[in-house]
Amino acid sequence: MKHLFILSITLLFIAGCAGTKQINKEGQFTSAQTELIMTADSSAPMRVLSVYNKQDSLLLRSKSVDVIPDSNDIILNNLIRRMYTTVNDSLTEGVGIAAPQVGILKNIIWVQRYDKTGYPFEVYLNPKIKQYTKKKLNWVEGCLSVPGRRDTTTTRSYAILLDYMKPDNSHQLEMIEGFTAIILQHEIDHLNGIIYLDRVK
Repeated sequence: MKHLFILSITLLFIAGCAGTKQINKEGQFTSAQTELIMTADSSAPMRVLSVYNKQDSLLLRSKSVDVIPDSNDIILNNLIRRMYTTVNDSLTEGVGIAAPQVGILKNIIWVQRYDKTGYPFEVYLNPKIKQYTKKKLNWVEGCLSVPGRRDTTTTRSYAILLDYMKPDNSHQLEMIEGFTAIILQHEIDHLNGIIYLDRVK
């Protein structure tokens, strides 16, 4: 009986180690990303990268990768909250923000929902646009990473079909229209290394 107990504990320990190795192998965040995210708590905004800075611009032109939604992931949660603090900071006050804009190449965005009562901000993990309407909108856009400039884009679709995850690992599929759809297209561009200036004639 004693041997069975020891064997069970050993197997649990091995399984636990294997699970830990699997999580580390998946590489949710690099050590450099973790350091950047955890240098402060959720009440502290992060520095927004600028296209006018050569090093920043290289990062802004890079493609992001998906994250593993996990409401128990302390680092992911802190990044999500700090991004929210950043987009609402008095120095920025944007309507959306993408993780690459704060130096983290992960598929995470915050967007203000102008199509909902009270215009709440919502977070989206691994967002993908599945469909675009042929109908386009001309819209004056600005960007936290392109300070002091606004330009008219003509290629944004009026409505999109958005596929995304929430931090609790729930999956959503939603049709979104108008200004909110434009913000989402703008932020998802950031995840693909595209700046809105690329959309300006």
